[in-house]
Amino acid sequence: MNAASTLVAGIVVLTVITIETGGMFLLRVVGGKRPANALQKSFFRAGHAHAGVLVILGLVTLLLTNAADVDGAWRLVGPIGVLIAAIVMPAGFFLSVLGRDPQRPGRLMALVWTGAGVLALGLAATGVSLVVTGASA
Repeated sequence: MNAASTLVAGIVVLTVITIETGGMFLLRVVGGKRPANALQKSFFRAGHAHAGVLVILGLVTLLLTNAADVDGAWRLVGPIGVLIAAIVMPAGFFLSVLGRDPQRPGRLMALVWTGAGVLALGLAATGVSLVVTGASA
């Protein structure tokens, strides 16, 4: 892997600590030690799950583009998109249900949809760059 990809991978692996901390928070919520309504519990679970899965997916896309020796900036464009989605989408789940007893998600639910769009673009960039690299090899 090149230096930029190695740096990104190292930073991402360190961010898994925050996902672990989120898991401890989620255990408190589910265990009744932190008050939350049913909507909040569902959204907290969804945010935590999306964070974990998307970080792994981001690392996989980073490894794939490096292993295939994708040229130039394309080596990072797709994986960075996936990793941005790993921040934005879970943030939408968590932030849209803040408050004492929300009955429905707030405006920050838009972050979930924004993250989904960024995820799609990141995956498309990764897929296309892999196909082009493979076809020209």
